[in-house]
Amino acid sequence: MRHSGAASGAVPGVLAVDSGGSGLRVALAVRGSTGAVSLSVPLISKEPVRTGPRGIDAGHLLEQLLPMARQLMADAEVGELAAVAIGAAGLATLGDELRARLPSALARELGARRLALIADAVTAYAAALGQRPGAVIAAGTGMIAVGTDLKQWHRADGWGHLLGDCGGGAWIGRAGLEAAVRAFDGRPGGSTELLARAEAMFGPMPGLPGKVYPRSDRPAVLAAFAPEVAGCAGSDSVASGILRAAARDMADSAAAVCPEMKEVQVALAGGLFKMGAPLLVPLREELAARLPHTRQVSAAGDPLTGAVNIGIDLANGELALPRDERMLFVAAETGN
Repeated sequence: MRHSGAASGAVPGVLAVDSGGSGLRVALAVRGSTGAVSLSVPLISKEPVRTGPRGIDAGHLLEQLLPMARQLMADAEVGELAAVAIGAAGLATLGDELRARLPSALARELGARRLALIADAVTAYAAALGQRPGAVIAAGTGMIAVGTDLKQWHRADGWGHLLGDCGGGAWIGRAGLEAAVRAFDGRPGGSTELLARAEAMFGPMPGLPGKVYPRSDRPAVLAAFAPEVAGCAGSDSVASGILRAAARDMADSAAAVCPEMKEVQVALAGGLFKMGAPLLVPLREELAARLPHTRQVSAAGDPLTGAVNIGIDLANGELALPRDERMLFVAAETGN
């Protein structure tokens, strides 16, 4: 990880959090007497933080986070936190309650000196590109692209599975299931291969709506079918067309946020890219066509790594990424 060598000022401890659709991951970074930073094994809560009328539920996040933070601090014999960095899915549009409640709560409960609340796409950016200008396509269940020239952030998509996230896992899975039901109906645009895979996963098609619509985790259910689409892409033109369309949508989003500078990098981050060549080949082709001035790179770490890096930079007064209320919110310092 970064910051393994000497840096300006020792840090008592930096708490890093990745809050996403599968729950919380929490880790503690501590600088030892030699100056090297050690990172704890992350603690994991598999319960996603609830979203309520005011957005992401700050009380539910604290209910899960505080016991894990206290355990990590006790195990490492850390008495105070120089910084807390929380990356949260949905922060940009649903983070008002987190911004209002977490600074005082974490200062009171954990003695946190500084707090950064970070959109999950920005933690992915920090893990992939550090503090350099460029753009990141973050794709898992959803999809968002973020870019910066180090003066301000730009974002495209990330609107959720009903309004956007075009090219993400839920989008691909939904398109694949649509092709399956088209084949079941005998309508144009269907795929018998995808129909067979859908029935193997969900059972007979007449029962599919009841297995998808009532689910509170509907995006994840849809995204679970995305690898089946990739598995058919080599032999099924409908499946390969879905992945080509997903690649085109991702490239459109990247082009909307990428700074117009020479030799900037575009990184791919997120679990969706584990599908490999069926998605990556068309995506690289689309990016080369849309952004010929950029260089494509793979992410060097995951969003938790990005939160660790931002937290250490914040603790050391070295955070160069642009601050933004919705993308990278830094609360007023509570002490020195």
